[in-house]
Amino acid sequence: MSTLIQPWAFRGQRLVSTRALLTNRAIVATARSLLATFSTLPALHHRIVADFRSDTLTKPTDEMIKEVMLSASRGDDVYEEDDSVRSLEHHVAQLTGHEAGLFCASGTMTNQLAFRASLLTPPASILCDRRSHVYRYEAGGLAAHSQTTVYPVQAIANKGHHITVQDLEREFVVDDGDVHMAPTRLISLENTLDGTVMPLQEVQAIRRFANENKVRLHLDGARIWNAAVAAGCDLKDYTQEFDSVSLCVSKGIGAPIGSVLIGNRGLIKKARHFRKMFGGGWRQAGGLAAAAHWCIDNVWPTMKETHRLAKYLAEGIEREGRGASIYQPVESNMVFLDLAGSGMLLRDLSQKLKGKGIRIGNEDAAESQTQVRLVLHWQISREAVDDFIEVVRDLAEVSVREDRVSSPSEEDDESETNGKKQQTVYCRR
Repeated sequence: MSTLIQPWAFRGQRLVSTRALLTNRAIVATARSLLATFSTLPALHHRIVADFRSDTLTKPTDEMIKEVMLSASRGDDVYEEDDSVRSLEHHVAQLTGHEAGLFCASGTMTNQLAFRASLLTPPASILCDRRSHVYRYEAGGLAAHSQTTVYPVQAIANKGHHITVQDLEREFVVDDGDVHMAPTRLISLENTLDGTVMPLQEVQAIRRFANENKVRLHLDGARIWNAAVAAGCDLKDYTQEFDSVSLCVSKGIGAPIGSVLIGNRGLIKKARHFRKMFGGGWRQAGGLAAAAHWCIDNVWPTMKETHRLAKYLAEGIEREGRGASIYQPVESNMVFLDLAGSGMLLRDLSQKLKGKGIRIGNEDAAESQTQVRLVLHWQISREAVDDFIEVVRDLAEVSVREDRVSSPSEEDDESETNGKKQQTVYCRR
């Protein structure tokens, strides 16, 4: 006698009831069919050994999960009763020279909470670098959450490296009674920005400028950990210059998720209230907080080696890439690669790297696209970087050979047009 287990079968894209699956044999056959289908799906996450797309792609280690997260407290963070969360917030506040902290789900959230808690009533405007994350990549949150406008600042005085007091002065809106403009109430800096480090002296100059004009100063410090390591200074040297700082722990620090907002107790009290309003209050967050705490203590000290590896990668690409260039200074963990002068295609490079278990951004790039950002982190090894350089070398050699084969002789370069000789220009693809 057959046993009825479940009268459903997977057919196409929908579940349909059927009497055809009333026997164990039919059920087994269906299960085998499903397994065969799923076995053909891409299993890229099993094959990738190094991911250069972003430092957000680090993975929790077995040690982090078994020895840290499983032993974390399991209190309710909305009730402020989780010891692991409280410990992380206190630890980061101490590291940065501030009174209090607030552990949240993302850097976007901690940035937006800082703005909302600092800018209580409109009209108000914020000054920030036009390339900054808070302006370009936070889904218009400043307008939606804080009812503020942004005056983006172009870094001109320092040739695009970072904004200066001189750049800020051009866009600063004085609260002089002119009702046509929203007065500047806050300046937001980002460090690092596109991998480059804003010097501490510049931050201190902007702090003085903010004080003179009675405006607040916020830091999007998603990678301030990198900036402090690259600058060779204490984290507190940077962060104590700001009224509020957002410090991401899921990028170079390597935690699974999260960001910590720090500031004085009054600011954090307001931010906690707004976090609940935004739907960001979370309950048993202790495991995540414990992982972040562990990463600060264990991964952050390795960051200098990550920066060395980034420079090693950049030097290798320029040495072996036959015209490939690094178009931005390598000051921390980012390498900006341009293949325009090499004859290589970005999508070809991506495919060759995949064969080595390496991923980069812009995998489906158009033929005209030549630039890509490479981001290193603590889970990228020297061996993976050597493999990357080897792929660049091999692909560059193939590209050079193809150019030699396809390039005609000088005699063929000249063609007759209307009785005049014209020089044909051959461009690398």
